[in-house]
Amino acid sequence: GDSVITVQLTEEDKVEDDVVFYLVFTGSTVQHCTSTRKINPGSLETISPGHDCCETVKVALCASREGRPVLVVAEESFQFVQDEAYDAAQFLATCAGNQQALNFTRFLDRSRPPAADVDFLDEKVALAFRHLKLPAEWNVLGADQSLTENIPRETLMHFAVRLGLLRLTWFLLQQPGGRGALSIHNNEGATPVSLALERGYQKLHQLLTEEEAKEPDSWSTLSHTVHSGEYSVKHHRGLDVYMLTAEA
Repeated sequence: GDSVITVQLTEEDKVEDDVVFYLVFTGSTVQHCTSTRKINPGSLETISPGHDCCETVKVALCASREGRPVLVVAEESFQFVQDEAYDAAQFLATCAGNQQALNFTRFLDRSRPPAADVDFLDEKVALAFRHLKLPAEWNVLGADQSLTENIPRETLMHFAVRLGLLRLTWFLLQQPGGRGALSIHNNEGATPVSLALERGYQKLHQLLTEEEAKEPDSWSTLSHTVHSGEYSVKHHRGLDVYMLTAEA
């Protein structure tokens, strides 16, 4: 989801300015309809939807003109694939509260990837987390909420802060248990807040200590979603396109 899609029109499809093009993605359980913007007379641009599963869907390019019936201009298949970012997000979501798995993630810290790689990883994993269907009872601290805050343990928040993942940290803060994780010490006696300070992550420390910290700049901040029952409408400000998603 949230990738840019470019549509090339054939000569016979290049029509008057009052024609509006949009794409309809039809999956097994969810359908998306996205508006497009014209780059030039022969090219359109839009944003791919965040789908609910990995599958091949039908995509139709439709043309609409006031007072005329909607026309299907072209049809094609479009594949949603499971990439490394999706795998990583799913693994992290599943191992929330699992001490063995969370201790293993500390191994990643020893390699200390370059800043550019961290930024890329942060963006991709945070976006993947947004598109995961997290269970209603999901919690940053894991399923066992009987644990008291006094028990030293590793949390997902420690993981995100240790690697300097600003956007993932912000996402976790918005989830159940996110704020509670800030006061939990790990076996070394560090909280996510003290870890950020110790590592010199000033922006991250500010994010964790400010009451109403804004979401860090990212591809996701360019969009705003409104949910209503089985429907959601998303506006991507960068391209000024809209997306309607409905359960089929």
